[in-house]
This record gives sequence, structure tokens and C-alpha cells, in this order.
Amino acid sequence: MALNIEGIEDGALTYEDNRTPPLQHTKSSTSSLKSLIAKWWLLLLNATLLTIGAIGGPLLLRLYFIHGGSRRWIPAWLLTAGFPILLVPIGILYVRQGSPRNGKFFASPKLLLCGVFIGVLTGLDSFMYSLGLSYLPVSTSSLLLSTQLVFVSVFALIFIRHKFTPYSTNSVVLMTLGSILLGISKSGDRPAGVTNAQYWIGFIVTLCSATMGGFMFTITEVSYAKVGNALTYSYVLQFQFVSAVSATVFSLIGMLINKDFSAMPREANKYELGPAKYYLVLLACAIVWQLLFLGNMGLIFCSSSLTSGVANSTLLPMTEIAAVIAYHEKFNGEKGISLALCIWGFASYFYGSYRTSKKQQVRKGTEEEPR
Repeated sequence: MALNIEGIEDGALTYEDNRTPPLQHTKSSTSSLKSLIAKWWLLLLNATLLTIGAIGGPLLLRLYFIHGGSRRWIPAWLLTAGFPILLVPIGILYVRQGSPRNGKFFASPKLLLCGVFIGVLTGLDSFMYSLGLSYLPVSTSSLLLSTQLVFVSVFALIFIRHKFTPYSTNSVVLMTLGSILLGISKSGDRPAGVTNAQYWIGFIVTLCSATMGGFMFTITEVSYAKVGNALTYSYVLQFQFVSAVSATVFSLIGMLINKDFSAMPREANKYELGPAKYYLVLLACAIVWQLLFLGNMGLIFCSSSLTSGVANSTLLPMTEIAAVIAYHEKFNGEKGISLALCIWGFASYFYGSYRTSKKQQVRKGTEEEPR
């Protein structure tokens, strides 16, 4: 089934109280069903992009460090440097619309300015994540990053008064416990060559990265809510494009100060896999990480920042499984239990979302019935 792009671009996925006259009840119900189907297809698409980025991104970044990469700003820059690929879907939506209708295609300057602000925060968050991952084992990094869901929940409660359901609460608890259990088995391990001071630096900056990520998810949802027009997917893509450009410029300044560009050829020549694969790893990192950010923005658009946080926490143990397969890491009982808990939490959250969606549809249908 094809994705109803036109419906999305007309704001069909927004939560507006559009009351329908009794004579148009059947037509409205059909349109509402198509809108719901389009929304779930778009949700599935963004969840897929997020999965590819959340699992592939850390593996590629670890591949950079394992085989001789030692710079911090280069990986931070790569996390957002793939922004040009966003021009493809933006261009497709523009062409499908023909000439923009009443200037509705382009996002407002206010929304784009919010994108610039979040982009700067993203650049800082990317550097902290890169620095932390260079000092910590994957399991410890995953443990700390799992707290992002807690920060998303707290910031969502503060800024948008997001209501918790028993299902979402159960999901948050289960997946946080699963991610914590995942890190317990090796949380005391310190990588060879890393001093105690460096280990704690990595610990602190990774925790700060999780906090920043939770804040950015919530602020993104607030930015979407502040849009005067009905929010469309083209707005989301433009928002992400501006954010990625801002984050890339932020990291680029760090690279220039640290003289990373002049160091790249030397690092490539010393890279264990060879210069060609060195640049291939960098290119793959840029593309895959952009899919992660695009998936996150899309999930916030389709649902909420809490949904995005839940999905990210769910994928953390899956990243560990992928690391076991790719890098032959040991898979112990704690990791198996952690994976089971996170899958349980993921199922709990989306079952709750399904029930809520059904109740909203029933309530809307009741309101639209002729009186």
C-alpha cells in the first residue's frame, strides 16, 4: 500500500478538532481511516530508519576506534554530516506538490530558528557521546545512555505535561531495568590503556549526553507544537535539515580548532584496515547516523518524544546483540535477560499506544454521529 503523502502534506496527521457536518459523516470516516493508515505507515518507516541508525551507527563508530581511529571531533562531525541526503525526500515532496500551495510547503522562520538552536545542542551532544565512547566499553555506555528515557519522561512531564499510562510506565521501568542489567555485567571493566581519570570523564560526559538527548527530544516536540499551521512531514524534514547543518557547523569548528583535517590523511595511512576502508567507514557513519536522527524526528512527529525515547532504549540491547555477532563479544545470561525485558517493555508501550489510538477513534466517531 502506497504512503498517502498528499494527506500527510495537508496536515492529515495532526491532532486537530475538525468537526464534520452529519451529511459528511461517511466521507469523514473514510478520510479518517486513510489518515490513520498513512500515519502508521509513516511511523513504521521512521521506526525502520531509527533501527538501522541506532544499531549500525554505534557499530560503525566502534569500528573507527577499534582499528586505529583516535580523534574525537571527527566522529562527532560524522554524526550529522550526512545531512545532504535529506535533500532527496525534501525534493521529492516538493515535486509531488508542484508549485507550493499558498506557500505552505516551506517551514516558518520560527520553526527553522528552533532547528538551529537544537542543532547546536546536537553538535555538543555528539561530541560528548564520541568522547565517552572512546573511553568506555559499549556495555557501560549503553547503561548510561539508557537513562535517556528517564530524562525524556521528566522533561516531557515538565514541558508538555505528558500523561503516563500504566502501559507506558511499565515500559519505562522494564526497559530501564533491562538496560541497567545489560551494563552491570561489565560496568566495572576499564578498557586497556584508559586511566581511571579518563574512565570517569567518559562516564560523566556520557551521562550528560543522555541528559542532553532527553532534553532535545522534548524541546523538538514543543517546537512542533508551536507551529501555527498544521505540521507536515516536509516541515519535519526541513527542521531536521537545518538542525543537522547547525550541528555539523558546530563540529566543524571543533575540527578546525583541533586541526583534525590535517590529521585525517595520517590517521588513514595508519588505519589497520587501510586508507580506502578508513574513508569508507567515515562515509558509512555519516549516512547511517543521519538515518538515526531522521527516524527520531519522524517518531516525534508521528507520536511523541516519549515514544522516540522508548524506541531508542529498546534498541540499546539489540545493539549489543549486533556487537556480539559483528565483533564476537561474549553473550552472557545478563544480556539475554536484558533483551527479554526490553522487548517486553517495547511490546507493552505499543500495546498501550494501540489501545489509546482505538479509544480516540471511538470517541471521535461518537462526536461525529448525527444528533
